[in-house]
Amino acid sequence: MSNLSLLGPAAIGAFVAMRAIANRGQSSAARGPKPVPVDETQGDAELAALQRAVAATDWPTAAGILGPVRERGDFERLTWLISGIEELGGVFLLRLPEKHPDDPLVLTVSGARHVAWAWQARTGARASQVTQDQFRTFHERLRTAEEHLYAAAEADPQSAAPWVFLTTASRGLEHGHDVTRRRFEAGVRRAPLHTGLHAAQLQQICRKWGGSHEEMHAFARTARKNAPSGSGLGVLTAYAHLEHWLDLPSGQDAAYIRTPEVRAELREAAQGSVLHPAYTPTVPPYPALNAFAMAFWLAGDFASGHDLFQRIGDHPTRFPWAYAGDPGRVFARARQDCKKGKKGKQP
Repeated sequence: MSNLSLLGPAAIGAFVAMRAIANRGQSSAARGPKPVPVDETQGDAELAALQRAVAATDWPTAAGILGPVRERGDFERLTWLISGIEELGGVFLLRLPEKHPDDPLVLTVSGARHVAWAWQARTGARASQVTQDQFRTFHERLRTAEEHLYAAAEADPQSAAPWVFLTTASRGLEHGHDVTRRRFEAGVRRAPLHTGLHAAQLQQICRKWGGSHEEMHAFARTARKNAPSGSGLGVLTAYAHLEHWLDLPSGQDAAYIRTPEVRAELREAAQGSVLHPAYTPTVPPYPALNAFAMAFWLAGDFASGHDLFQRIGDHPTRFPWAYAGDPGRVFARARQDCKKGKKGKQP
């Protein structure tokens, strides 16, 4: 599952193009502790049941899981669940609208699947290494995704889910910051504290997508400042520092993320979100916990990292550990470093 709380294929696919990631940690991690397997369901029984239904091409059962989540307006969980199946359904999810052309849930799921399918065509290669045919297919699939998602938004105007995936599609089609921001704002009006939606917008304003580090950090800080204590939006601070670290050359990356200012901001953000007593997300907490754990590890704040790893247990997530190599291996190595409390070699 490509879930970064909805960064999805855009984030996981694009990072390979930015740096030679494997060289930043995989070889040394291979000599470390035994890898910890990534559970794509993150221990969530409902997602596991949904994945089984999709694998069996059983839409009624899948709809029976997703429908109640939509009805109670939990769009954070709805989009998280959809992201857990967007790469699984193949032709099944792509063709759902043929049988249910007016069903907004079908249109949303199929639109999300088309977004993931588009990035599969593009691959994670650098833009200069992607062929014209690949780009053509990439854009065609994203445009089809937009058709489904706009139809879903029209049929179900209260739902934030179509706008989350439209924000990601906008980035791939290079509509620009203004268009993507308007889609983000449309989603926020329906789900003000939707972490995945904010994470998708943060990707848009990353430097690698035409934004800047300054804009990215300002966005994360403003979102955190305006959110209540215990909100999941605090994780945007960890995402932003990880993206900044990733964008820097080897050597400069470690110097940046180990500054006292970055460490202090990470601690403040964690205390106000994932470590706050009011933090009670309706999705598994592991994506956010893993993001902070990796950031603390890279920052050399092993005491804070150890606290996060105790909460995570054996639940590594693919993102963000894939930024530094094989996720299960890097996670295990980082956990060991933090447990021992010694300075680990930077990936």
